[in-house]
This record gives sequence, structure tokens and C-alpha cells, in this order.
Amino acid sequence: MKQICVITSFCRLVSPVFILIFISLSCKTGNIIKEFDISNLPSLTVKYDTTVYVDSGRVVLRMTFPIMEQYDNSENPYYEFKMGLYVDFFDRDKNPSGSISAKYAKYAENSNLWELRDSVVVINEYQEKLETESLFWDDTKDLIYTNEFVRLTSEDQIIEGTGFDSDSQLRRRSIKRVSATIYINEEEME
Repeated sequence: MKQICVITSFCRLVSPVFILIFISLSCKTGNIIKEFDISNLPSLTVKYDTTVYVDSGRVVLRMTFPIMEQYDNSENPYYEFKMGLYVDFFDRDKNPSGSISAKYAKYAENSNLWELRDSVVVINEYQEKLETESLFWDDTKDLIYTNEFVRLTSEDQIIEGTGFDSDSQLRRRSIKRVSATIYINEEEME
């Protein structure tokens, strides 16, 4: 009987200690939650959507993406496309005039600057294809540029180099350091 009394007394003494430890740990966890910065969370998340931009009643582009997150609470608001995007451009007659695809994209709202990364492919109205791993598109200046390796494929040649800038239609373009120019012989292709 004495053993049961000792165990009961011990349990009565230890139980409040465990409860106090549990409460103090719970309070510390609560402080961590209070310190969480809500500005790191997206203000809007859109999944599997297609967005169409219209200017003066005509479709200018159609953008498709698996997920888009909008961060309005940031000092510099931005949109992030962590799983990439695909954009079709249209001319005045509503015909496709080019496209852009990338596995990652980010749009900074204040500077009107797009950052595209990972398997970036740009195709213009002449079916010329630009491939790179990183590309910036300044929408205000109508300028696309990169300091990375690029491959530009046209109907009759492939040009490779490092560093590139152009207008968004790839008409006025410049490769900074050309490393290869390969001429494609149409007779060999047939």
C-alpha cells in the first residue's frame, strides 16, 4: 500500500511539471506563428488558366500557364509563374505572329520587366527561333536581352553566341559574341 501512495504522490508532483512544460512549449510555438511575415504569401493564386490581352478591340496575345502567383504585398509587386508559361502573339488580322515559352517566368509590375528562365524559346512571325536559358523582356522599351548563350535558327542558318539584344519581334537583333554560324543547305534537307 505504501508503494501505491508513493507512486500516486510522485504522479501528482510530476503531472503539473509536464503540464507546465507543455504549456511553455506551446507558447513558444505561438510566438513563431506571430512572427510569420504575411507579405511572403501570394495575394492571389490562379491555376490552369488562359489570359487574353485585348488592345483597341483586337486580341494581342494569349497567355497560358499552370500556376500564377501575384505578390501585391511586396515592396516591388510581381507575378510569378513557377511552372512556366506559354504566350501566343497575334497580328492585326488575328493571325498568330509568334510565341514565347519558358519553364519559369516573373513579371515585375513597377518596372514592366519580364524575366524568363529555363528552356526559353521565342519564335517570331518568320518562324525564326531564339533559344536560351535566361531572357529579359523590357515591355516599356520593346527590348529583349540576355548575357547568356543563345541559338538563333532561321530558314538558312543557325547562329550561336553569348549575349543578345533585340526588339520583341526579333527584327533588329544583335548577338554580342558569335561563336558559330552554320549555314543550312536546303538541298541536303530534302
